[in-house]
Amino acid sequence: MAIPFSSLLLAFYFLSLTSAKISTLVGINYGQLGNNLPPPPDSVDLIKSLNAQIVKIYDVNPQILKSLNNSDIKVSVMVPNDLIINISSNQNLADHWVRTNILPFYPQIKIRYLLVGNEIISSTGNQTWISLVPAMRRIKRSLKIYGIHKVKVGSSSAMDILQSSFPPSNGTFRADISDRVMKPMLQFLNRTKSFFFLDVYPFFPWASDPVNIKLDYALFESKNITYSDPGSGLTYTNLFDQMVDSVIFAMKRLGYPDIRVFISETGWPNGGDYDQIGANIHNAAVYNRNIVKRVTAKPPVGTPARPGWVLPTIIFSLYNENQKPGLGTERHFGLLYPNRSAVYEMDLSGKTPEADFKPLPAAETNEPFKGKIWCMVSRGANKSEVAGALAWACLQGNKTCEPIQKGGPCYEPDSLIRHASFAFSSYWAQFRKVGGTCYFNGLATQTIKDPSYGKCMFPSVTLQG
Repeated sequence: MAIPFSSLLLAFYFLSLTSAKISTLVGINYGQLGNNLPPPPDSVDLIKSLNAQIVKIYDVNPQILKSLNNSDIKVSVMVPNDLIINISSNQNLADHWVRTNILPFYPQIKIRYLLVGNEIISSTGNQTWISLVPAMRRIKRSLKIYGIHKVKVGSSSAMDILQSSFPPSNGTFRADISDRVMKPMLQFLNRTKSFFFLDVYPFFPWASDPVNIKLDYALFESKNITYSDPGSGLTYTNLFDQMVDSVIFAMKRLGYPDIRVFISETGWPNGGDYDQIGANIHNAAVYNRNIVKRVTAKPPVGTPARPGWVLPTIIFSLYNENQKPGLGTERHFGLLYPNRSAVYEMDLSGKTPEADFKPLPAAETNEPFKGKIWCMVSRGANKSEVAGALAWACLQGNKTCEPIQKGGPCYEPDSLIRHASFAFSSYWAQFRKVGGTCYFNGLATQTIKDPSYGKCMFPSVTLQG
């Protein structure tokens, strides 16, 4: 039967309205790994000031959810990784979790997304992997039991789910998870019309190969740098699109070409350690402003593999979180400092012209640091924890602590902080190339001021650039 042209126009009009509404869905990840963060009511006010349309939290924190009461902000909540195995085999437990954590806040709080776990392939073992989709099914069933129909269930994945990501058309899921985890997950997402939630950080592949990957290409700033995928014939103008499309092609390879992608995390660090390149306020502002501008464009831009598709996106993160483990960049992704001030100006609606923002500081870390770096005990570190970390470092071998033994050149003065600083520097200098870090659960920090004295020479890491 022929469809009247007027009906087609009407359908297109409503489709355009819907697409425009979805395309402006940009939000903020509200992490809580800090001991100096503002309380939830203040944080929600700050989230509103950033014009966020969605907030993602990594739990079901009742104080945060209560602070979002009767707000227009959509909310994504999370089942913690350590509950996945138990929920996967126990419908009563799934029902109890939903009844306790979702029902008291729904529908007055616009909970729209429920993620089962966070990057579980990166951070958990095989048993959790195979329990993921069964847990997602049970949570979805629980929502249905309690009459909750507007919540999409999914699970966020990092890029390490891929075995091959280059060129994008060669995107392939890892062999150890492809059939056991990814295929059942895609089947679930397809059946429930949910999203594939993906965490995409161009900073990391760029920082690992800044010679061959140009910074402007990673920051959406390239004017004449393109990459043509020989497999698909598609042309890329930025690294973000390449990363997203590699996952889209991997899904297509398993028979699911049309599942929508939701960028559950993306961002760029505003600071980091001395041995980390490109982590600065300038680059962070440029990247985040550009990604917001891109995903709020009307009509939607999409990616080369999916032109015109909307791409809901959540920026990481609200605050610099001082208790996040790992390299220094991990604690420097915030749009705000814990004292509530802006690291740089940001409008998540994408409506503020670039000219209206204050000038950014120069990007001072775009070239590798050249010189020596030491690892020292952080100011104010807990002394009993420092003593434990000192003992651990000394047990790692290679005569790490020989100079601070009695009679050694670094024994005097007999100070816990001096001895631990020597041990931290010695450990880091020896083991950095095999993954050792200057962190020690937040007890250590890098310095470029030589702590050596007299005959006591502290080992250092030397960067040649």
